[in-house]
Amino acid sequence: MKKYYLLTFILLSSINPTVLAKKTDENSVNHLDLASLMLKDNNYERAKIALSQVDLDDENTDLQRFYIVSALLSVRTNNNSQAIKFIQKAKTLGAVDAVMDIYLAQAAYATKDYQLTLNALASAGQSVEKIPAIYFMRSQSYWQLKQYANAIATLEQASKIFPDNKNFMRRQVFYYLELGYNQQAAILGKHYLQKFKGQRDDYVAIGNAIRNSGDSQSALLFLENAHLQFPNDENISKSLAAVYIQNDHYFVAAKIIHDAALFNPVLIKEAAELYRRAGSHYMALTLNGMISEQKEKLKQRMALMLQLENFDQAIAMEDNIKRVHLQNDENMKYALAYAFFKTGNYPKADEYLNQITETENFKKATELRKIMNECQQETWRCQ
Repeated sequence: MKKYYLLTFILLSSINPTVLAKKTDENSVNHLDLASLMLKDNNYERAKIALSQVDLDDENTDLQRFYIVSALLSVRTNNNSQAIKFIQKAKTLGAVDAVMDIYLAQAAYATKDYQLTLNALASAGQSVEKIPAIYFMRSQSYWQLKQYANAIATLEQASKIFPDNKNFMRRQVFYYLELGYNQQAAILGKHYLQKFKGQRDDYVAIGNAIRNSGDSQSALLFLENAHLQFPNDENISKSLAAVYIQNDHYFVAAKIIHDAALFNPVLIKEAAELYRRAGSHYMALTLNGMISEQKEKLKQRMALMLQLENFDQAIAMEDNIKRVHLQNDENMKYALAYAFFKTGNYPKADEYLNQITETENFKKATELRKIMNECQQETWRCQ
């Protein structure tokens, strides 16, 4: 709303308060002139006081001007409901400057009265045709009223009037995505990025939006193209990997994140985890050895040892787990209990099972203890 303060100043100037205290008789002050002057000087409290002293029953009082000044004060003080009321009253008394319709539209938009917003913008006429913000307001109002075709048409019109403003086409892409028109969004998104030489963040935002819409194939094509253009961009790599993960293609995702980890070692853990999920255990182990954060390293390594059924090596991690104070982690307690069980050390397994209290792991612990009892009774079943 700040961008229209200049319009407010012009409108107030047209009121022409020629004197600070114009007198209708020797002892009275023209409070409307005074309010106008106070408003121009950004002295809102004094303007409010002056307006409260205007005699609305006086036949010489310019009521339309009173409502306009009151509306402008409401606009300046962000009292949108009052601004709407005053502008509408001013309009019942005759034609008003188009800027008042702009203020009415802004106030209506702020109060989520989208139909009134559209009506006010229509009333403003051609005076708003060269204001980019008006088109955003109009398109979003149509959108909120579920008049989706009108919302998109407004953005298309704005793109023609302001061909160098990339935001209209960008918003249109996201409108398509929200409507589920993923193919149109992908096509327009590519055009947008070609025309405006989109920033890397644009590729990520549009690619992620396509992915979140559920159209993983379009997202894949879009982000693969982005990855070719910016092979070393971490965010694009992550977004592309996320699409492959969504499709359970863990090895491809692991390779993408592994490459990104060459520039950001923090990603090594994520790459190792993706290799583990992909079944590339030894590649996962290799990367796991490069993780500097010891707790995360040990958690991931334990998962790998259990997956590889290297139970003796899992047990051998016990001292290191205690050294970094991971022995209180319930997942690690269960992992150690399971490893000890698989190697036949039931007392040690039971020791860790007895320490588990969290609901999810407690259920698993109860089931494992049941299996241990069966194995003790019929040893041959667990050999």
